[in-house]
Amino acid sequence: MARTTVEDCLDNVDNRFQLVLIASKRARQIVNGSDPLVEVDNDKPAVIALREIAAGLIDASILKQTDNEQAKEIIAETENIAPEE
Repeated sequence: MARTTVEDCLDNVDNRFQLVLIASKRARQIVNGSDPLVEVDNDKPAVIALREIAAGLIDASILKQTDNEQAKEIIAETENIAPEE
């Protein structure tokens, strides 16, 4: 797969500083169990996050999401997957 550059990502975010914030938050989400939105290809979470940003799948709205909201989403996803007894 082609290498994702900062310039690819800057087409979808305002500046490099915002890019760092968005990518780090998304990488943390991936590490904590969120499903990647692009093909993984044995890439690290930070690279996956940058590829998602470059593809326009993740934007600055992720920064408005609180950790509490993320936890609720993960719990809801887990409950939907858990087998019913």
